[in-house]
Amino acid sequence: MEQRDYFEDVYEVVRQVPRGRVTTYGAIARYLSLRAGARMVGWAMNASHTRPDVPAHRVVNRLGILSGKHFFGSPTRMQELLEAEGVSVSDDRITDFKTRLWDPTEELTL
Repeated sequence: MEQRDYFEDVYEVVRQVPRGRVTTYGAIARYLSLRAGARMVGWAMNASHTRPDVPAHRVVNRLGILSGKHFFGSPTRMQELLEAEGVSVSDDRITDFKTRLWDPTEELTL
């Protein structure tokens, strides 16, 4: 799979994460069966910030931590975007992570 193709596959999954929900790098990697896993999804997300159609703020690490927040132009922008959707964040972590978690392997079919 070419780099561009898997980036687009990742973006397509991220576009489907509902407002007010979050998913993880690993959940996307499992759904897409990506060999390099969560790291590969992270690369795609890092490159997505020129794509306003990709809600990158909805992707967090496996613990619900806003690990990609430094790619949003300001240290608080990712949190602000999540809170605007009703997601509670404290100390850079989704406070109700288990209830907000959206897993594409349960919600989507390939």
